[in-house]
Order: sequence, then C-alpha cells, then structure tokens
Amino acid sequence: MRVDTVVFDIGGVLVDWQPHLAWSGEMCEDAARAFLTRIRFEKINLACDAGARFEDAAAGLSDKEDEARLAAYVARYTRTVPDKIAGTWDLLYGLKARGTPLHAITNWSAETWPEGLKAHPELDEVFGTVVVSGEVGIIKPSTQIYQLLCSRAGVAPERCVFIDDGLHNCIGARAAGMDAIHFTDAGALEAALVERGLL
Repeated sequence: MRVDTVVFDIGGVLVDWQPHLAWSGEMCEDAARAFLTRIRFEKINLACDAGARFEDAAAGLSDKEDEARLAAYVARYTRTVPDKIAGTWDLLYGLKARGTPLHAITNWSAETWPEGLKAHPELDEVFGTVVVSGEVGIIKPSTQIYQLLCSRAGVAPERCVFIDDGLHNCIGARAAGMDAIHFTDAGALEAALVERGLL
C-alpha cells in the first residue's frame, strides 16, 4: 500500500520548545534551568503530557517557592514556544499545496495545548486530525495513540508516514504499522519525503 498521508509531531519538528523561558525576566537562564532540574521537570512534564495537571504536580513539591513557580507555568506557557523550526513549515505547506492529507500526534499537556495554539494558531488550521496526548491520556510511543489517530482520521496506518524528532516515537509508529522518519533537520526531512514520492 502506497504511503500518501503525512503525520507530524509538533514540538521539536514544527515548534521549538524551551521550558526555561517561562521564567524569563524573573530568573536568569542558568537559575531557571537549575530549577527545572531540581524539581525533575522532565518527569513532571511527561506525566502532564499523559493527562496529569501542573497544579497538582506543583502541590506535590516540598519547597513553597518552587511550588509557586511551577503553578505559574501554564499561564506563562506561550513564552516557551516563541519560534517555529526553520524550514519545516515550508515542507508542511508544500505538502498541503499538493493535496497531501496532513495530521498530527503530539505529546502535549491538555492545559498547555490551548496556550500553544495562541502562540501558533496555524496549528489549529493546517491539520485534518490532531491527537493531543494530554487530552486522550495516551502518550507516544504507545501504539494506541497512533491507532487512535488512524481511527479518527479514517486512514490505514500503512498509508501513513510519521515524522518525529524522538527515535523512540518513530519506533512506536512503526510498531503500529506506519512508516516513520526520524527528524533531524529540514534538509534531511525533505530528502526523505522526496524519496517517498511525497514532494
């Protein structure tokens, strides 16, 4: 079966995410990064991507100052995603111009996703179907999230190529029956799409 549908990851492929920027103006970059390391933000964020709430995570911190900082994260989220990733959007719009069906699967909190759309409203317009992990309670690389996208979009996994900057997420997509491209930069992505006859 020919691959004719492209499924994008968003963070790290289309949008650059820098969580320390949530506290820009309040803390220097080194202090903000140290704060994130201290509270094990990566673990907290993954839990929130799976459906937990940042407010609850903040309440579980022992230091009250850290709790207050993390509790403010959602309100400051737009600061963390100021930039598009160079080149990838041109490829996205090139695919759209050719009539290629476009969808997205993203590990993203249900709380911060609306804030991300404020920063990049195009994300709400360019895709046919978007599966947000925090809204469905399933995160990549679980095969269930790829299957859910296919069910909602009405497409067979064998017709999809999934693009993600995380190799483990590409492995998950392949396990669900999709083709996958591990994103490193726009040039390599363009070559991989051309190779598949999509550009």
